[in-house]
Amino acid sequence: MRQLVFIVLGILFGVVMYKAEAASWFRIYEMFNFQSFHMYGFMGSALVIGVTGVQWMKRSAKNIDGQQVVVAPKDKSVARYLLGGIFFGLGWALVGACPGPMFVLLGAGILPMLIVIVSALFGTFIYGLVKDKLPH
Repeated sequence: MRQLVFIVLGILFGVVMYKAEAASWFRIYEMFNFQSFHMYGFMGSALVIGVTGVQWMKRSAKNIDGQQVVVAPKDKSVARYLLGGIFFGLGWALVGACPGPMFVLLGAGILPMLIVIVSALFGTFIYGLVKDKLPH
């Protein structure tokens, strides 16, 4: 029953992204060309909600087992975030969508996104196989 809440929240998230046109390739293109505030406002509001949610979780949230949620401190290395951001940005530019809108676009009937999702899952699987050999 608890997983049903997450499914419903995921569906609501997808509906909001679709209705806000955050999954639209044209809106993303406008954002990268600094032609529209639309996507910056959408991402800025997501940032505010995310920061607020993490701070709330650090102070009072409990996990499924009733234990306090502990957020591990982040690594101070800049290089790994730059490299990861470059790969993420290249993938976003090649596909025209980041991971959230991939599922929204599939739900909206853009069937080629199925190839993107399968490729993303395959890449995640490969990372899981080699992560112990990578410098973290």
